[in-house]
Amino acid sequence: MSIISTIFDLGQLQTVAELGLISSLTVLALFLSYSMLNVCDLSTDGCFTFGAAVGAVVALNGHPYLSIAAAMLAGVLSGFITAILQTVLGIDSLLAGIVVNTGLYSINIAVMKKSSLLNLNSVETVFTMLKGKLAGTFLEGKQTLIIAFIAVVAVVAFLSLFLKTKLGLSIRATGNNPDMVKSSSINPVMTTIIGLCIANSFTALSGCLLAQAQKQAEINIGSGMVTVALASLLIGGVFVKRGKIPFRAIGAVLGAVIFRLVYQIAIGLHMPAFMLKLVSSVIVIIAIAGPYIKSKMPEYIRKAKLKSGKKVG
Repeated sequence: MSIISTIFDLGQLQTVAELGLISSLTVLALFLSYSMLNVCDLSTDGCFTFGAAVGAVVALNGHPYLSIAAAMLAGVLSGFITAILQTVLGIDSLLAGIVVNTGLYSINIAVMKKSSLLNLNSVETVFTMLKGKLAGTFLEGKQTLIIAFIAVVAVVAFLSLFLKTKLGLSIRATGNNPDMVKSSSINPVMTTIIGLCIANSFTALSGCLLAQAQKQAEINIGSGMVTVALASLLIGGVFVKRGKIPFRAIGAVLGAVIFRLVYQIAIGLHMPAFMLKLVSSVIVIIAIAGPYIKSKMPEYIRKAKLKSGKKVG
């Protein structure tokens, strides 16, 4: 009860929901690239920051709505480069992601006008615009939650419809069996490029929304996002292992919110800030190893019984 009361006293449940929904856009990106396309894209951290930087710069120039589109286009560009490195230049997917992620650090600094921080306190954003419209209503102060929710619903709806189309099914087939795709006259290079471009646009959108919600774009804003997103995706998979795409996508969103809740509980326990990265790593280990240990548990129990039986005899 003390932990829960601490969270309530700090008024952090709304923040947990907001951050969970915003980061779930990155989780949905991995859902497309990792779960559907079977590509482990490690450019997530850099792409997230790229979206935040581009969105912040465009917002600073007085175009809050255009900042969303610009950030997503930046994500498409990042995904395109990553895909070209893999499919055309023959670079391993893991290495391609690392190379792009490293290169994006310099690009992000350049986009942010050679600064490591862009302040958006006095800038009109999509959140401040909605805040004024909600003033005096029962939804006052909920602008971040509303926009994040709308963005997540839009992305889930898009994935649910897109992955049922001929192109979407081709992307899924590429992830399942690329050799079969080639024999079916489907170009796996094209499906990989399109899949990564769409996935990275969601990652960049996530970064853009987080930067505008926090009223600043910082060069390390995307640090560790691939770990957070992967952990959230695996947590969501525990709740929705199989089934239709909409339910699996919703499971990914739920995983992101649960991850943020666990993270907030760690903060509520007054854990030092430098330990929070370790918390993220432990959550990932539990999310990955948990199902494996669960599947092996009957075998462990059987072996334990056999050993105890031998000792008794």
